[in-house]
Amino acid sequence: MDVVDAYARLGSYRAAGELCGVDPKTVKRKVLAHEAGLLDDERAERAPVPKNTDGVRTVVLDLVREANGRGTAKRLLPAARTAGYAGSDRNFRRLVAGVKRQVRGEIGRHQRRPAVWVPGETLAIDWGLLPSGLKVFCAVLAWSRVRFVRVARDETAATTLAMLADCFDTLGGVPAKVLADRMGCLKGGTIANVVIPTPDYVRFATHYRFVPDFCHPADPESKGIVENLVGYAKTDLVLPDSDDLAVLNDACRVWCCEVNARAHSEICAIPDVRLVEERALLRELPMLRPRIGRVEVRKVDKLSTIRVASARYSVPHRLVGAHVEAVTFDGKVRIYDLDGGLVADHVQLAPGEAAVLDEHYPTPRRAPSRTASTHRCRTRVPRPG
Repeated sequence: MDVVDAYARLGSYRAAGELCGVDPKTVKRKVLAHEAGLLDDERAERAPVPKNTDGVRTVVLDLVREANGRGTAKRLLPAARTAGYAGSDRNFRRLVAGVKRQVRGEIGRHQRRPAVWVPGETLAIDWGLLPSGLKVFCAVLAWSRVRFVRVARDETAATTLAMLADCFDTLGGVPAKVLADRMGCLKGGTIANVVIPTPDYVRFATHYRFVPDFCHPADPESKGIVENLVGYAKTDLVLPDSDDLAVLNDACRVWCCEVNARAHSEICAIPDVRLVEERALLRELPMLRPRIGRVEVRKVDKLSTIRVASARYSVPHRLVGAHVEAVTFDGKVRIYDLDGGLVADHVQLAPGEAAVLDEHYPTPRRAPSRTASTHRCRTRVPRPG
C-alpha cells in the first residue's frame, strides 16, 4: 500500500519506485492489481513456503531438550536421517542452532535474578590463587558487604577453618549460614547433586552454630558475589615482596580497612557502618575457641613426653600416665588435657627430634653438703695420770 500511495501522490512509476526503493515494474504491477481489486486477495491467499526440516523439528527438539540444550548437528543428523530428513547438512545445522536457542531460552540459562540478602544471614567464602603461588582466602558478609581477605600457603581443611574462625572474630559475630564453593577440603561427598560436608566441618559449624551451605555448580546467583571479590582482590590488593605470612596478612588487614571504609558502589553505603547494624543480628561467638588441626590422642610415658609423627614433645610431669590430645596445625603442636586446658605449646619438629622444656620437670632436690660446721668435732682429751 505504500507503493500505491506513492504512485497516487507522484503519478509516475519511476518516481514511486525511487521513493519506495523498488523497481518501477513492481510499482506498475502493484498499482494495476490494486485497481483490479486483486492486491488484498493475493496477500491473503499467499501461504508460507514449507521447509524440508519441518518434518524432523519435533525429533530434534526432543533430543536437544534431553541434552539440556547441548549437542551438535553432526551427532543429531543420523537420528534425523532415520526420521526421514533428506535435506542438506547446512539446512540441518541451521535447524539445530535455532532449536538450541529455543531450548536455552526455556531453561533460562542466561537469565539471572539479583540476590536479595537478609541482614545477619549469609557469609560467602572462596579461595583464589595469587600470581606468586600463594593462596588468598576471601569472605564477604553479604548484606553489609564487609570484605575479609587473608593469605595462606595451602587450602587444607585446617587452614580454611582457621580462616573462618579469624573472620568470625573480626566480624564480632557468626552469621546464620556460610555459603562456600564446592571445596574439596570441606566436601565429604555429593549425593543427587547435593554436597555433604565433612565431619570436621560439621563439628566446626556446630561449635559456632551456623549452617554450612554450598553453591550450585556454574551458578552465578549463589557464588558470583565472592567470585567478584576474588578477582577484585587479585587486581587491587598489592602485597609486599615477602614470604612471611605475618607481613602479608598485615597488608591484607590494611587493605580490608580501606575498602570497608569506602562507600560500596552497589549498595551505596559504607560497609563498616552497615556492619554496626548487622552485628546486632549476628550470633554470639562461643566462649571457647575450637581446636583446629590434626588431633591425636597420646598417653604420656614415664619420661613425661609424647610422640607425634616420630618426634618427641614434653608435657608437665603431673600428666605421666594420663591421656592428652595433640593438635598439629600451622607449624605448631599444641597439647591439651582431657579437660580442654592447654598444657604445652611446641614448634613442630622433624621426625627423630625432641622438644623438651625444663619447666615441665620438677626441680631436683639437692642433698645437704657435709661441711666442717655440720660435723661434730671429736677432740681426744688425754686422761689425767
